[in-house]
Amino acid sequence: MKYFTVLTFGMLSACALSGCSWFHRKPPPPPDPAEFIVTGAPTGSVVFVDDVQRGHAAESNDRSQEIHVTQGEHTVEVRFGDTVVYRENTYIKNGERIVVTVLSGSNRE
Repeated sequence: MKYFTVLTFGMLSACALSGCSWFHRKPPPPPDPAEFIVTGAPTGSVVFVDDVQRGHAAESNDRSQEIHVTQGEHTVEVRFGDTVVYRENTYIKNGERIVVTVLSGSNRE
């Protein structure tokens, strides 16, 4: 009977410890997001990614806008009213930062 009690206690202990985090791997950390950094957008223009407004109206063309996106192929557009002043198709990976420099007639000197 004593052997049975020790065996039962050992089995219960093993079952209880199997749920312990010591015996399980930690999940991998989430990947860093992909990011477009848009610079040189004309004052009053708006940044769109895949036809969705993602940036706010640029206050001045010397301020960068950081836009987080998912990994994949994207179309980045800078629109001034109904006019597209810049368009770029690019593929971006998680953790990658791509600088989009807008060269339009509105901000050249």
